[in-house]
Amino acid sequence: MPTLHPQVLDALKKMQEAKLRPIETLTPSQARAQMEAVAASRKAVPLPVGRVENRTIEGPGGQIPLRLYWPQKAGPLPAIAFYHGGGFVIGSLDTHDVVARNLCAGAEALVAAVDYRMGPEHKFPAAVEDCWAAVNWLHANAASLGADATRLGVHGDSAGGNLAAVIALMARDAGGPRLRLQSLVYPLADHTLGASSFTTYAEGYGLVTRQAALWFRDHYLRSLADATDWRTSPARAASHAGVAPAIFIVAECDVLYDDCVSYAEILRRAEVPVEYHVFPGMIHGFFGMMPVLDDALNAQRLVWAAFKRAFA
Repeated sequence: MPTLHPQVLDALKKMQEAKLRPIETLTPSQARAQMEAVAASRKAVPLPVGRVENRTIEGPGGQIPLRLYWPQKAGPLPAIAFYHGGGFVIGSLDTHDVVARNLCAGAEALVAAVDYRMGPEHKFPAAVEDCWAAVNWLHANAASLGADATRLGVHGDSAGGNLAAVIALMARDAGGPRLRLQSLVYPLADHTLGASSFTTYAEGYGLVTRQAALWFRDHYLRSLADATDWRTSPARAASHAGVAPAIFIVAECDVLYDDCVSYAEILRRAEVPVEYHVFPGMIHGFFGMMPVLDDALNAQRLVWAAFKRAFA
């Protein structure tokens, strides 16, 4: 079995001392409150950005809140649609605000973070519909935002990584908007949850356990039949040829580890350029765990650099 990083062991000890409750024992509202509190408690200091603005746009199910981040650099800027993680049930613009600011500053890009609808109030395909509407809005309004519509990417972690992968497939199928890069941070690729890493890392590796993954799925999908729809399980798409190049950020000790391995290989077989980084001893969620884990920022730097190369 892989060995957990010493900083991860310390973080897990602090989580135990804080008496964080297993996600699968909570109601959605309780789980959301717990995630908000944990994110706020980290007190991470983000990189400086030029300005931030909250907006709403029209979506298929009503208004979609966005948070727009502009870097200090002058435009026209590349632009990134940002989809937060949280199992399609929890997480928000606030829980991922520091990561979004860092991506904006580090990649020197306009970042549009999307507050998509979540389960169980809004089950699949609501989140997909909102994320698709947001990336199309970003493309259509690029010029008025000081951005370049020809330099567009998507980024997401966990559930957000799933959504970013799905949006990349939808963009290919629709003939646009053309994406330069899909940034996939430990994405969920197959909602059947049958990979062996769901057993290997079922317990003892943070709050995202096998039981938590099942809890998230039950709140997101309308029924188990949705698990085989490629819009919930991008690994099950009929073809992956022609999708945007991808960067993967992977935690070694993660229930989604096998999803990352398999989806990266699926893209490679479809001749999609793939950049792949595994972080030894890291757990699910590490990407946003600043300043507790040094590898959080190390991983973010890889993503910024990949976007800069893609947008060059």
